[in-house]
Amino acid sequence: QVQLVESGGGSVQAGGSLRLSCAASPYTLATYCMAWFRQAPGKEREGVAVIDSDGSSRYVDSVKGRFTISKDNAKNTLYLQMNSLKPEDTAMYYCALDKFGWFRDNLPPPGHFTYWGQGTQVTVSS
Repeated sequence: QVQLVESGGGSVQAGGSLRLSCAASPYTLATYCMAWFRQAPGKEREGVAVIDSDGSSRYVDSVKGRFTISKDNAKNTLYLQMNSLKPEDTAMYYCALDKFGWFRDNLPPPGHFTYWGQGTQVTVSS
């Protein structure tokens, strides 16, 4: 049974930074596709960033240049460094994992992923 546990959310002012973490067990992340999604109240779940097993990554246009997805395979942890946060980044953030890679230019839909964390709230005030 795969477990994903997010942490690092919180409340910050616009322009601030947060780093989200997602600890995965019991599998190593080295061979899996992982992603961050977010969902604001009344909106659909949106892909934010994805990282494949080869380390390649893609981002939604609205976060390019501000967010960075990375993973530490030795620690089985996925990260999302979020800088220059904006009020529109406010949402519940979820990490997701699947054994099948994506390897495409666009972001995968939520349905691509089998395993999900419980989410961590990010609130950005103006």
